[in-house]
Amino acid sequence: MRMLTALLAVAVGATIISGMVTVYRDVPEQLGREFRAYGANLLLLPSNDSSTFNAENLDKVPELIKNYELVGIAPFLYERLEINKQYILTGGTDFEQLQKVSPYWQIKGNYPKKGEREILVGSNLAQILSPYETEEIIGKKIGISAGEGTAIRQYTVTGIISTGGKEEDFAFMYLDDLQQIANKPNAVSLARLSVVADAVALKAVEDSIKDNIPEIMPQPVQQIAISEFNVLGKLQVLVLLVTIIVMALTLICVSTTMMAVVTERRKEIGLHKALGASNKNIVYEFLGEGCLLGAVGGLIGSGLGYLFAEFVSVQVFGRSITFSVSVAILSILLSLVITGIASLIPVKIAINVDPAIVLRGE
Repeated sequence: MRMLTALLAVAVGATIISGMVTVYRDVPEQLGREFRAYGANLLLLPSNDSSTFNAENLDKVPELIKNYELVGIAPFLYERLEINKQYILTGGTDFEQLQKVSPYWQIKGNYPKKGEREILVGSNLAQILSPYETEEIIGKKIGISAGEGTAIRQYTVTGIISTGGKEEDFAFMYLDDLQQIANKPNAVSLARLSVVADAVALKAVEDSIKDNIPEIMPQPVQQIAISEFNVLGKLQVLVLLVTIIVMALTLICVSTTMMAVVTERRKEIGLHKALGASNKNIVYEFLGEGCLLGAVGGLIGSGLGYLFAEFVSVQVFGRSITFSVSVAILSILLSLVITGIASLIPVKIAINVDPAIVLRGE
């Protein structure tokens, strides 16, 4: 019964350690995906004195970062256009990519359709264009031109943007349309790149782009990158503390149980010694029992730990995780180490048993 208690303690400890390590191993990737909801983590800017670069350079980026999960690349061209006789800073982009890179944008209405001469306006801009009933601007046509003396084109407002940022002062249309109006074919002011990568991987992505596309200067979005680094750093400390505490509790439980077992088996140990068993034989016997306990408990715990980690991942992130053989081996090895250390004091007690005294019943 006591050995069963020790086995249960080792299995519970191995379960928590295996589960925490598995969660920690997968959490950076899962958190990376979650952070992508807050926007791009890398800006691609012109590397020369020009304010734009050729959009064709962006076609090379996916191949350069094929080892990482690319969420999207949203190109932007910014120009000051005349809208309803007011000069407004207007952005041209790819709305399909924009929805992947910046899913936090809130739109009242709909995104523009490509080739339909449609446009979005920021919530602050909507108040200027339609000061009394802001939402009434949706569906209205507005005149847009590159400036005095250029042709005016009619665009339909399909929605109003709310982001809590400077985008609320802008208007946005498809990149092709803006390039045509501004007479800047293939020109891009910047691109927002969203990729699932931790700090080290993001630096590798940055270096790869910098080395292979001289026209582009990658620049990490510091707020996003620092937030991810801080969260992962705190998670690492949490996992380390929990692992140390669980290992200590498991060590105490197993050591106490093994000492009780040695105390109960004093007569058996004395009889073994009386029949010629050496201290080395006694050590091997109890250390062997401890290691067997650790191996079985670690094996059970590694399986249960994976189920625990899978439950946490599905409930928190809505995603499954893969079983890691390396984590299972680590869990078993830690269990062996814990039970081995926990057996040292009981083994010392066992080899100090005097068979003459014990067999006399003293």
